[in-house]
Amino acid sequence: MADGNENGQSSFSWLEFAMTQTARQTSWSAFLKVFFDDKSCSHYQVTIPQPARQLHFTDMHGRTDIRCRSHIIVCIAALFLLNPCKQSKLSVQHSAFQLPTQLTGFTADTPHSPAGGDKTTQERLPFRAIRPSKGALATSLLGKGDRDLSQATRLAPTFMLLSLLLISCGVGSIRCSSMTVYDNITDMISLLDFKRDITNDSRQALRSWHANIPLCSWEGVHCNLGRVTKPHLSEQGLLGQISPSLGNLTFLRTLDLSKNGFTGELPPLNRLHRLEYLDLGHNSLQGTIPDTLTNCSKLRILDLSANLLMGEIPLAIGRLSNLREVWLSSNNLTGTIQPSLKNNSQLEDIVLTDNKLTGTIPDEMGIFPSLVYLGLGGNMLSGGIPETLYKYNQSSLQYLYLYSNMLGKTLPSNFGDTFPDLKHLCLDNNNFEGHLPASLGNISRLRLLNLSSNNFIGQVPGSFGNLALLEYLILQRNNFWGFMPIEFGDLKQLTHLDTSDNNLQGGVP
Repeated sequence: MADGNENGQSSFSWLEFAMTQTARQTSWSAFLKVFFDDKSCSHYQVTIPQPARQLHFTDMHGRTDIRCRSHIIVCIAALFLLNPCKQSKLSVQHSAFQLPTQLTGFTADTPHSPAGGDKTTQERLPFRAIRPSKGALATSLLGKGDRDLSQATRLAPTFMLLSLLLISCGVGSIRCSSMTVYDNITDMISLLDFKRDITNDSRQALRSWHANIPLCSWEGVHCNLGRVTKPHLSEQGLLGQISPSLGNLTFLRTLDLSKNGFTGELPPLNRLHRLEYLDLGHNSLQGTIPDTLTNCSKLRILDLSANLLMGEIPLAIGRLSNLREVWLSSNNLTGTIQPSLKNNSQLEDIVLTDNKLTGTIPDEMGIFPSLVYLGLGGNMLSGGIPETLYKYNQSSLQYLYLYSNMLGKTLPSNFGDTFPDLKHLCLDNNNFEGHLPASLGNISRLRLLNLSSNNFIGQVPGSFGNLALLEYLILQRNNFWGFMPIEFGDLKQLTHLDTSDNNLQGGVP
């Protein structure tokens, strides 16, 4: 197989393959380029930036498939057929590219050409001009002895057949799009950058993350049509920082890195406009919650709980109109609860427990029609329980945690009338006072009631005997007096009762 001529200039056959070296001698930039001589014609290009070493052709599910690799030939033929330019030349340049088996019938030769040549061509490595050999695929395309590309009309029937094949296979499944291949490599490089920032992978969760393995075959990586949609790496014992390169995975829908040992600040994820699920909880992330996170407009679940985050909850969180769950518990967040949350009308879980939030509970906390879980305990909230939380029917609310704050005032007489499905009610470690309303006995599905460490007075309501599903009743450290209601004998599911540090008399009925 002969190389190109000394001047580096060639007149090429129908297909030519060349290797082009980048300015940096230590690395290669692999690219596939289909173009036409006429500058007025559009060109088709795929660029594979470093450190990629190999260009893979995979099917829509990310599996390496020789049939899929052969699709590039069909794509080339279709592009050539549709080319409006006269006497065009179609060429393919490549490096680090594994030739499809359909091209192995080509043999290399060095066509002759006039002396001279442009500087760009001279700087390239020697070209190998490939012409068809006997019995090869190209022979059937070009015809015996016919190497004159100006007679492209003779190829029309064959190209028409290949084009029909392209259509019959489905343009979407063949995916000639240059951007698809390019972006797939971008995804690979982004995840390799992420791996590079991991300082400890004790469970070898990323052992399959190598450039010579198809991206969508990597452990924990889920793809759709060749693009990464979900790297699931929860509870893998990973240590290190979260690489900003994850912000380049623009087709990402789910990102779950929870329960690892990640440190540093939250990476910029503002380009992930398709992201719906973000769980970075139970790590050691520091810094503030960036406002740019709210650019993830499709976000439905946001979990940053159990980290070391500080600062205020972003005011712009109200822009996440699709948000269903927000878990920011067990951090060091300060400031007030943002009233802008009212714009997230579909919220089901609001969990802000165990932070350093101050101010009052906004009235907006009671206007969510689908609210299931409201966790505001373990902060420094003051004032009373907003009227909106008990005035309107809270038919969806099942968990209400307001413990360990500085909340006060008395509970209104109708407090228990609007929670038909409430299972847990925790008001302990606050400054509530006054008598317990009998309406608490109307919360028929209640399983846990914790009113300890407050300033409640009076007798324990006999209506508590209606709470047939109650398992935990904690009334310690208050100022209750009198006898325990006889109705307590009807609480068949009760397993834990604590009435210590009160002024109650007698025993449990």
